[in-house]
Amino acid sequence: MARARRGFRPPIRRAGPEERLSVVTHLTELRNRLFVCFGALAVAFIAAYVFRTQLIDVLRRPLPDRYDQLYTFAPHEAFVNTLKVCVAASVLATLPLLFYQLYAFIIPAFREVRRRVMLLTVAAVSLLFLGGVAFGYFIVVPAALTFLFGFDGGSFIQNTRASEYFSFVTAMLFFTGLVFEVPAAMVTLARLGIVTADRFAKWRRGAIVVIAVIAALLPGGDPVSMILLMIPMYLLYEVGIRLSKILGGEPILSAYGLGDRDATES
Repeated sequence: MARARRGFRPPIRRAGPEERLSVVTHLTELRNRLFVCFGALAVAFIAAYVFRTQLIDVLRRPLPDRYDQLYTFAPHEAFVNTLKVCVAASVLATLPLLFYQLYAFIIPAFREVRRRVMLLTVAAVSLLFLGGVAFGYFIVVPAALTFLFGFDGGSFIQNTRASEYFSFVTAMLFFTGLVFEVPAAMVTLARLGIVTADRFAKWRRGAIVVIAVIAALLPGGDPVSMILLMIPMYLLYEVGIRLSKILGGEPILSAYGLGDRDATES
């Protein structure tokens, strides 16, 4: 009865930046957050497995009509491919919760963050990722498949193996989602005082080279998908510079030798 009167206390609590916690307390908080993440992933995986046929049909839609038949060459491939699709869908469905758990565990160690600001940040990060996935699904993947299947098609008889196709599509969607997180990563570094907006602006030329390398290393590697990825990546970098100027914080890490020198001089 005494416990009932005091009310229910959640197993996870946020620690303020000035609060000194023991290693055991940190590990307990980490364990509880991981438990929530894995529980949410398990529930999402079960739901994805129930709708596995619909999910597979959705992933097959970017294929050109001539190559929409997927082939398997081993008895276990159909089962393994279905599991891969369900895992990818469960991660995508639980992404906002995963971002929130990560953000809530790491950021309060640097500075106090209001719950409203945290929720808005997680929502923005989640929307950016989902926007990148949508861009990859509707723009990048169809264009890349059209180019790759049409390249020197007269010299080869092309069939689509299910395992390689699903690996290609899920990897492309995942990486295009990460690409769209560029502004969020830049704003986070600016808020923590690690890199200033002026430093990001000075790195613009180097950023273009890095963007080209990243676009070339992504699955596919064809010039069409590279161009389609480089354009939004550069635009998002410019957006990140503007947002860093508006939302940049104090160089709180410079005392530890981690901050940007320009931030301490300004």
